[in-house]
Amino acid sequence: MADLNIATILLLGLFVFFMIIRLPITFSLIFSSIITALYLKIPLMAVVQQMVQGVRSFSLLAIPFFIIAGEMMGQGGISRRLILFSNLLVGRIRGGLAQVNCLASMFFGGISGSAVADVSSIGTILIPMMKEKGYDDDFSVGITVTSACQGVIIPPSHNMIIYSLAAGGVSVGRLFLGGFIPGVLLGVGLMIVSYIFAIKRNYPKERKYTINEALQITKDAILGLFTAVIIIGGVISGVFTATESAAIAVVYAFIITFFVYREIPLKVFPRILYNSLKTLAMVMALIAAASAFGWLMAYLRIPAKATEALLMVTHNKVLLLILINLLLLLLGMIMDMAPLILITTPILYPVVVTALGMSPIHFGIMLILNLAIGLTTPPVGSALFVGCAVGRIRIEQVVKTMLPMWLVMIGVLMLITFVPEITLWIPDMLMPQK
Repeated sequence: MADLNIATILLLGLFVFFMIIRLPITFSLIFSSIITALYLKIPLMAVVQQMVQGVRSFSLLAIPFFIIAGEMMGQGGISRRLILFSNLLVGRIRGGLAQVNCLASMFFGGISGSAVADVSSIGTILIPMMKEKGYDDDFSVGITVTSACQGVIIPPSHNMIIYSLAAGGVSVGRLFLGGFIPGVLLGVGLMIVSYIFAIKRNYPKERKYTINEALQITKDAILGLFTAVIIIGGVISGVFTATESAAIAVVYAFIITFFVYREIPLKVFPRILYNSLKTLAMVMALIAAASAFGWLMAYLRIPAKATEALLMVTHNKVLLLILINLLLLLLGMIMDMAPLILITTPILYPVVVTALGMSPIHFGIMLILNLAIGLTTPPVGSALFVGCAVGRIRIEQVVKTMLPMWLVMIGVLMLITFVPEITLWIPDMLMPQK
């Protein structure tokens, strides 16, 4: 008879070991699951069935559509138009381009749903522009990277769909709505930090636009932003599911990109599909591997043991939430977002939702914001790496400047954690639970 405690150590220990030796996360999950299953004498076909079952979900069909729509709009000129629109709205404030950076990320996040895509699209335009206008390299990269995190909180976000799957079917529509106020709060907080930096370092304002220019810029930007309106509006109204609205958004994005903006030729479309397929393959392989890993965790009662362990530390709700936030922040520094959502949700969900009575929507937004901060922190922050590559600057040069930005992000995280109304007000108003 296999010892379940040894199996638990084997599953988690091998996973950590494979991560330390730099094995890709998907293979780390698969190999640790297979070896543990062999020790437990579980047929490997059962592990394969769990992997297949993990990706056999209708709601997951929304992910490829989100990826394709974001890829099309990113390459088709939407990022440049959103920058101009943001410049029109906030460019006249001191440190105008930094304010534009935050606002453009807010808008672009409503289309791409990805922090890395935001840094890649917005950053490649704004970072060189900011340098040319006299902004310091460290600040230009830091504000681009941190503001990009709005992309995973402001809907639509495929990470919310992954959380919904991991949590056992939480409403995607309510999750989308729950991200609005936290995302905007994060953007406003970073805009305030940008203004303080601009005053201290004497960064310039941007020029005024004529009325005709303003009208043209607004018209062009609204056409792109309507992609997000289709997705969110369709889900809220109940006309479409998240998957159906994402599919319609792809058709709309295709028309706007190739027949209205016309910045790229139609022959580029196969390359867009190829890039989307590469991203999708990584996401789906990860979900499949994490499903097998999660099934073994449930078999070994790891979530129940984690709940008991945390409640043994303290029964105080405030201390428990602070402890969970610290754990997620630390994990976010060493692992990427999607695998952490799939691994930590089954473990922490019983603690915060069952034991503490937190809303699944509230916990989802708190979890995603924690892991979004991890995207900006060394040693494994993917958004930070992309931003430093675009800005051609070393990570250690940026980190010191980013400290005030991280403090703002953690401040917003604490607000969201302890004031649930910030997350739940819009979902309860527009999509009340029956």
